[in-house]
Amino acid sequence: MNVIVDREICGGIGNCVEVAPTVFALDEEDRAVVLDPSSVPEETLMEAAESCPLLAISVLDDNGNQLFP
Repeated sequence: MNVIVDREICGGIGNCVEVAPTVFALDEEDRAVVLDPSSVPEETLMEAAESCPLLAISVLDDNGNQLFP
């Protein structure tokens, strides 16, 4: 799984960090950064991406197919 945060869209709300703190963190600019997507089950990763109200998180499978949004 590949996870991408669009930092231009990210508003630093932090829902993703609450759902998956081993995958996401907020940096000094209050923007989400990806830490370790493999640290949680796929379901948790998708839940974290879906929790972003700004749709700043994209999830792709290993073949590059977009799974979310």
